[in-house]
Amino acid sequence: MKYRTLGRTGLKVSVVGIGTWQFGGEWGVDYTQSDVDAILGKGKELGINLIDTAECYGDHLSEKLIGGYLRRDRREDWIIATKFGHHFHAHLKRDDRSSAEDVREQLEQSLRALGTDYIDIYQFHSLSDERFNNDDMWTMLDKQVQAGKIRHLGISIGYNGNIYQTKNATKVKADVIQVVYNRLDRTPEEEVFPSCQDQNLGVLARVPLASGFLSGKYSKDSVFPENDVRASKGRNDPEGRIKMIEEVERIRKEEVPEGVNMAEWALAWCLKHPAVTAVIPGCKDPSQVESNARAAKLVQE
Repeated sequence: MKYRTLGRTGLKVSVVGIGTWQFGGEWGVDYTQSDVDAILGKGKELGINLIDTAECYGDHLSEKLIGGYLRRDRREDWIIATKFGHHFHAHLKRDDRSSAEDVREQLEQSLRALGTDYIDIYQFHSLSDERFNNDDMWTMLDKQVQAGKIRHLGISIGYNGNIYQTKNATKVKADVIQVVYNRLDRTPEEEVFPSCQDQNLGVLARVPLASGFLSGKYSKDSVFPENDVRASKGRNDPEGRIKMIEEVERIRKEEVPEGVNMAEWALAWCLKHPAVTAVIPGCKDPSQVESNARAAKLVQE
């Protein structure tokens, strides 16, 4: 494993982390505590120290499963990033809750679920610019940082070209930007990444495998089950799926070196950009954790 400093936070994070939306049950699989223990245990064995989760991956369900693992491990060995701003109601249904009081309560719920007294990176969760412009919320969060419940604030931007929230990160005392970035979506390179570099912000690249398409394992006939978030995002649309599969095949033939696993290459590709600190791919089992971790070997520092 390789490690990088997460912008001005000073935190040393593994270049490959573990994304955990799937633990909330919205990617077609329900996870047990033993499933999560096996995934996180394998991650630790391989040198991964970064976990990304959120308040609405289930009703704090992902956090609770992570917390169940952490109670039997050394909390200080992990850098935990979670998010705020939503309330989970049912499968793929949540509403926005971002008043100062709502967020303070979400923070307490996340701390309880995770079984910890501090969160390393607490991120504004892909909300609108209008909700971002809430001085009371950011003032409250700054007080929580001073109280030691949060080590660093971050912003998970919902729109990959959202330069407004990115350029105002320093103003709201946020040190980390999370953004969708992968070989099929390079939008952040235009404005977001330069702004992050100017402010010395850490960057977490989510969806680095383009919802699994850059693993190369899906065909034109692949269909996602209805309880999989990818179905709700139109990934079952034949025309769009075929177009994406064709582009992935072109990339495989023209860009991926012979004999190199495509998923590992795709993660390493993201990490080549100087603005990117770490990637946070999801993983369904320990074998995928191993595959993701191997991408670090392809990274030239």
